[in-house]
Amino acid sequence: MYQRRTLVASSVGLHARPAGLVAKSAAGQPAKVKIAKITDGVAGDPVDAASVLGLMTLGAGFGDEVELTAEGDQARTSVDALAELIAQDLDA
Repeated sequence: MYQRRTLVASSVGLHARPAGLVAKSAAGQPAKVKIAKITDGVAGDPVDAASVLGLMTLGAGFGDEVELTAEGDQARTSVDALAELIAQDLDA
């Protein structure tokens, strides 16, 4: 398993447009990626990163830390691609 943490850069967090962009990118990745919000240094319950509703239920706002995880041959590629996307301001 590969995991990576990153900060949410979008001012609205993982809601609406940013959640849609992340979910679309996750659906196109070779490995299934899970995402969880970090609270007090601990990852919460993970959701499917390809689910817009799942992303929105995390309640991850601007500056919040999230942890992405995946398993398999393409785990690193998939997680890194989504981590880099989340670390961008997707509100524009």
